[in-house]
Amino acid sequence: MANFSKSNVPQFSVDVYQNEYLPEGGREVNAIVTVTSTGGGTVGSAVAAPHLYTPGEGPDAAVAIMVDCSGSMDYPPTKMRGARDATAAAIDAVRDGVHFAVIGGTHVAKEVYPGGGRLAVADAQTRDQAKQALRKLSAGGGTAIGTWLRLADRLLSSADVAIRHGIVLTDGRNEHESPEDLKAALEACAGRFTADARGVGTDWEVKEVTGIASALLGTSDIVADPAGLSADFTQMMETAMGKEVADVALRLWTPVGTSIKFVKQVAPTVEELTDRRTEAGPRAGDYPTGSWGDESRDYHVCVEVPEADLGQEMLAARVSLVIPQGDGTAQTLGAQGLVRAVWTDDMAASTSINPQVAHYTGQAELAQVIQQGLDARKAGDVDGATAKLGRAVQLASASGNADTAKLLSKVVDVVDAAAGTVRLKAKVAEADEMTLETRSTKTVRVKK
Repeated sequence: MANFSKSNVPQFSVDVYQNEYLPEGGREVNAIVTVTSTGGGTVGSAVAAPHLYTPGEGPDAAVAIMVDCSGSMDYPPTKMRGARDATAAAIDAVRDGVHFAVIGGTHVAKEVYPGGGRLAVADAQTRDQAKQALRKLSAGGGTAIGTWLRLADRLLSSADVAIRHGIVLTDGRNEHESPEDLKAALEACAGRFTADARGVGTDWEVKEVTGIASALLGTSDIVADPAGLSADFTQMMETAMGKEVADVALRLWTPVGTSIKFVKQVAPTVEELTDRRTEAGPRAGDYPTGSWGDESRDYHVCVEVPEADLGQEMLAARVSLVIPQGDGTAQTLGAQGLVRAVWTDDMAASTSINPQVAHYTGQAELAQVIQQGLDARKAGDVDGATAKLGRAVQLASASGNADTAKLLSKVVDVVDAAAGTVRLKAKVAEADEMTLETRSTKTVRVKK
């Protein structure tokens, strides 16, 4: 676990948006918590071992790139070539001094570079050697992604670094291990490194790829055309290189009689965190958020409070940011926010919905109805699919989520966006449907 001194950590801030007024008998408090991290990298770096880096170059990090080398990567041959080129582009984006490895994934995981159960340290020479090693990658064999992740974990944990990150590229279904094996591997790796996952082509399973990224607090996406892989891999690696602080947790403390109903990230994507809580002392729990660079994210916190008399007010929850240290202690990152409850008989005050809360409730519903609509479509339930995807069009239109609206228009013909009236398209390109499903959790931020 990295141990940071105050001077080298980016500054975190917490803002809480809510309507604190409850009617008589009201027990549910909703708040949007905006967490922002700024100024990382400008005053040195967040590192576990300060002697390992040159000031200004960012934190010491380790990255493992897992490339699918199963037999299907040869159909069409441009896929394997695209994967090799993309991995080379990602290696070029690895900063000097960062530890890295390339793993070739089939029904077993093989070290492509550097080998010997270790990581290489990036410089001009090792980047060149890694790219030479990529030339030997060829397609053949099955797919067992859990074995790739376990090897990545072994390699990444061999370095004493602050940030550990993986990139997973697959083109097929995880057919050579059971879903239980993959789940066990993800549980073993969760909290040890973060990972982004990409599906190339259209023969992979969306829920598998998004599930990997979700479990490891990373991003997921589709790259339908292998030609787009290099740009995507470069961007992913640059984002990984920008991370400064690992293992940040949202700590929620609640007073006696108060409980947390749910916690979910709502921007830049919807991510359910409620079940990931770990207890952190009396009446406090930590919710993992992964690694941070210079960025801002929004979380929806729903708290159930005890009934109280009109005119009473209480602190419903205190939100802070910590880095749990593994020995039961935690380093606090200084920022905190308060969620309040005030009981009133003023109807106008107690019934108005905070615009932030309303917006993100809609965005979370949008992600849910897209998923339900596509599942219904696959099951041949035309009416169910039309109703759910119609509601999705309505929500996307109302919230100004133009990217999702565009993706929806490739799956349905929009008759009236405001009313949510749509017709299912008779023919839909598989890539369009998979893109909509993969990106369904991407949200737009509320206009402040």
